[in-house]
Amino acid sequence: MAQEFVKRKIQPGKVVVFIKPTCPYCRRTQELLSELPFKQGLLEFVDITATSDTSEIQDYLEMLTGARTVPRVFIGKDCIGGCSDLMEMHQSGELLRRLNQIGALQ
Repeated sequence: MAQEFVKRKIQPGKVVVFIKPTCPYCRRTQELLSELPFKQGLLEFVDITATSDTSEIQDYLEMLTGARTVPRVFIGKDCIGGCSDLMEMHQSGELLRRLNQIGALQ
């Protein structure tokens, strides 16, 4: 179930971030991404605590990405890591380049 849940969320051309609302790194990630001009429906924050499978989802994310911590940021089908990875990509200009590459920005 957790594997199907995650696979359904991760889509080409979309940014998906798996979060826990109490996590300060998740909030920082949400703040940064929410400032960018995403096209409608191409940015999704998935609260994994809203399901009964939180631990299983984190286990599957670890199998998929090498880490079970949140946030887990996916640009299209590629996991770019967590909050610090996202911040580094943003500062270097790589984030905007990748988002434009998948057509996620207005």
